[in-house]
Amino acid sequence: MAILEKIRSRSLFLILVIGLALFAFVISGVFTSDTGAGKSVVGEVNGDPISREDFALKVENASRRFGAGATTVQVVNQVWNQEVRSRILAQQFEHLGISIEKGQILEVVKANPAFANDPNFLNEAGVFDEQKFIDFIYQLKTNSPGAYQQWQAQEDALIRAAEEGSYFNLIKAGVGSTLKEGELNYHIENDKVNITYVKVPYTAVSDSAITVSEGDIKNYINDHKEQFTEEASRSVRYVFFSEEASEEDIQNIQDELSALLADREVFNEAVGAKETLPGFGNVEDVAAFVNEYSDVKYDTLFVAKQNLSASHADQLFALEEGAVYGPYEDNGSYKISRMMAKKANGSVKASHILVSFDGSQAQPKESRTKEEAEAKAKELLAEVKADPEKFAALALEHSEDPGSATRGGTYDNITPGQMVKPFNDYIFNNEIGAVGLVETDFGFHVIKIDDKYDAVQLATISRKIEPSEKTLSDVFTETTKFEMAAGEGDFAEVAKASEYVVRPVNRLEAMDENIPGIGNQRSLVQWTFNEDTEVGDVRRFDTPSGYVVAQLTAKRKAGLASVNDAAARVTPIIKRQKKAAIIMEESAGKSMDDLAKAYGASVKTANGLTMKTPTIPGAGREPMVVGTALGMGEGEVSGLIEGDGGVYKIEVVAKDIAPSLDNYSTYANTQKTLNRNRVFSAAYNALKENAEIEDERATIY
Repeated sequence: MAILEKIRSRSLFLILVIGLALFAFVISGVFTSDTGAGKSVVGEVNGDPISREDFALKVENASRRFGAGATTVQVVNQVWNQEVRSRILAQQFEHLGISIEKGQILEVVKANPAFANDPNFLNEAGVFDEQKFIDFIYQLKTNSPGAYQQWQAQEDALIRAAEEGSYFNLIKAGVGSTLKEGELNYHIENDKVNITYVKVPYTAVSDSAITVSEGDIKNYINDHKEQFTEEASRSVRYVFFSEEASEEDIQNIQDELSALLADREVFNEAVGAKETLPGFGNVEDVAAFVNEYSDVKYDTLFVAKQNLSASHADQLFALEEGAVYGPYEDNGSYKISRMMAKKANGSVKASHILVSFDGSQAQPKESRTKEEAEAKAKELLAEVKADPEKFAALALEHSEDPGSATRGGTYDNITPGQMVKPFNDYIFNNEIGAVGLVETDFGFHVIKIDDKYDAVQLATISRKIEPSEKTLSDVFTETTKFEMAAGEGDFAEVAKASEYVVRPVNRLEAMDENIPGIGNQRSLVQWTFNEDTEVGDVRRFDTPSGYVVAQLTAKRKAGLASVNDAAARVTPIIKRQKKAAIIMEESAGKSMDDLAKAYGASVKTANGLTMKTPTIPGAGREPMVVGTALGMGEGEVSGLIEGDGGVYKIEVVAKDIAPSLDNYSTYANTQKTLNRNRVFSAAYNALKENAEIEDERATIY
């Protein structure tokens, strides 16, 4: 809702606020930097520019495909990823001389099953006919320019797919696995070891005994740079002001509805006298009364009890004809309802299997005549009569009504007039359990009547619970006061003084759009990345349900994480390493029994351990411990081992080394398949990691 639409008060304070806000808006436009309006490209990949105009057109087309289910940023991100991938691979194709020329498109088409098996392009022998395909494309170009343009886009996609196939096949050809690797994998899977062990958990050393300095954290970050390289990010904190109905608003809605229940006297200026207007329970033209006072128009539909509000169904269903119930709250509204009529068996639960035919209003799964459809429907009817329990499975397999097939063909709470007449007549004129066959414009229906319910017709006046104009004005005033005070003083202190909840949000990245607690707020994220926005700046943003007053609290450049930012992740790791060092120093030279006694632990047994699943029962995943055990001899006792969950000392009780095979080709081939399956993602990720990519999306979208 626009700001001006929300202003209802005419107080001097708000007039001044509006004036200042508009002045600030105009002046800021003069001095703020360009936000992407003058950019002709949306980014570059190794110097290859991505045209902003072309990119915007692709975003528009993709948005139409995705519909309302995807946000603009989600679509932009998908198109961007496609564009980056396309350019990175195209550069590789050019470098290697991989190309599929327009003249080779027929070979590409013939290799595509969608075209190669299309009956329109097959000759009498059932073989793809190139001339038929060429004639088809010529007809498109001559008679349907729009369709021909779509074909050209599809042709380009086919060529790119063929080039990608050639490229990745070249890489796959160089990926294999040796028999030695096969032998290693065989032993990783099948060699087993039994051990006894003592585990000293890291909790044996108190956290208070460990000190982690900034230098420790910094050294760890530098030693593990790949884990701590981050994108540029921003942190904010905000206060949310909700535009929700006040207690006074709710009471007013209830009072207004209650006033409609009883007859009331009003002065009729036309006749110059008082007259009595009937209340909801006495009015004769109920439909007109409802339509005048309700947010929802009058509805004549009969409904079963199960479809009424669960909290009020008993009271509503028990009403006598003409009786009124309410006001009552239901699904975000207050309502009053009047019983209009009751009907025994007025609602039906029924299941059907639809068999359609060529020319019917439903699309058949396969081409069939009306006679063939009727014959198939009769076969299904016989199956259902022989075994009614099979109905759901038959509907899933055969029904050509996609709206019900996945739920066993069932429609619940069908009221008179909802279905086409033959269907409607059958389910309302037959008893529960009846199974029959009817024909409609959609095809032939095998119908089973599952249940029937009594139904009622209610007239309901509904008023949505929403804030009044006064409440909206009060919220706006409250928001504006806080925005001004927080901009001049301490954000947290000002919020605390008014008992507002301050919510922090950390590490927003440039293309983020969702803010925890308030949802999609792209404009807020863009503001945090604006060059002119400084740490400490405060700004108000509209949301569908109120306002957000946000403050930028931190800016982070792309690169290695700072000590403060990485501390939460790194400190536990360093503590564990230092605890391991203390335990190992204190335990040097101790036997397993001495070690167990010193730390109140016990000597345990673990059998059948393998490197493929290096988990020790009762201790967790410990690849270092299991790997060490498999490298030792029977009866050998290890030194102290730094594991994931503690420090270990082990003794190998027995080893079961899998017998050698004459040939390890099966294991080598399995590994080769795994390696080749990773080619597509691994190769592209490597190319992308080494590419120079400039991304300007955040300044445009």
